Amino acid sequence: MIDQFGREIRYLRLSVTEACNLRCLYCTPHMVSDLGTDLLSASEIEEIVQTAVGLGLTKVRVTGGEPLMRADILDICERIGRIEGLTELCMTTNGMLLAAYAKGLKKAGVDRVNVSLDSLDADRFHALTRGGDLEAVLHGINASVQAGLLVKLNVVLMKGINDGEIAEFVAMTQNPGVQVRFIELMPIGVSADSLPERFLSADTVLDACPTLEPVSDTDGVAQLYRLPDGLATVGLIRPMSRHFCTHCNRIRVTADGKLKPCLHAAEEVSLRGLSGSALEKTLRDGIWGKPSQHHMDLDTPSESTRGMHQIGG
Repeated sequence: MIDQFGREIRYLRLSVTEACNLRCLYCTPHMVSDLGTDLLSASEIEEIVQTAVGLGLTKVRVTGGEPLMRADILDICERIGRIEGLTELCMTTNGMLLAAYAKGLKKAGVDRVNVSLDSLDADRFHALTRGGDLEAVLHGINASVQAGLLVKLNVVLMKGINDGEIAEFVAMTQNPGVQVRFIELMPIGVSADSLPERFLSADTVLDACPTLEPVSDTDGVAQLYRLPDGLATVGLIRPMSRHFCTHCNRIRVTADGKLKPCLHAAEEVSLRGLSGSALEKTLRDGIWGKPSQHHMDLDTPSESTRGMHQIGG
């Protein structure tokens, strides 16, 4: 499916809940443990993904909130995983519940998990997440590798918080099953106010680890690098310092059934109650109308009316 600017849209990020068992400082202002009653059902999710794949989308990432908090998450993944034409099914998780789910996710058809992990120091991790258990997350990462899932660690760069851990994260790519991606902090939701004092360019990673060598290919929006003895890659994602909107190939669907053609735009289109040709037309129109770019910078916050936990990482 091609949008009005000639971009080929292949990627759907699908939130299945706004609830999360952590409340990271830059993401969730308060604990959201109630899954709520306004969630898309497993069958509604299946129909939306089936229709999107019919339009040419080939990759789905299941997100939240924390997607593993849904009791029917394995059923959802199984339904999506068996859709003909889908070539990649991934999940973003905070990893707290991952150890118990890794084998089941692999069996359900999930290819990869992206684990949000912003510190390797137990006390700092606990403070950043306001209650997280680093040992549980590391156990989940190991269980995922053993289950045959590819693991990517998503590290949000924050000045004065985790910039001293960059080299330690990069060293983890000496394990072939673990890729590390550093993401620039964005002014969306609760992070907008703290951005000026916390923002770090992804180039900080190259300064901290000068032996990183560029890799010729890219992984989605990530520019890839590798240590001379590295077995996996380091990715730099620069939504602030180097806009990649001209190459954006994704749309998003929220847990309550709203299509967001752009993460940082206010526009949302309801998919609730639609099926068949009506659902297909709404998805087509939403993709065609995807904005050319976001308008964020260090002084201008995201135009989204929702925080990240309400949209999906």
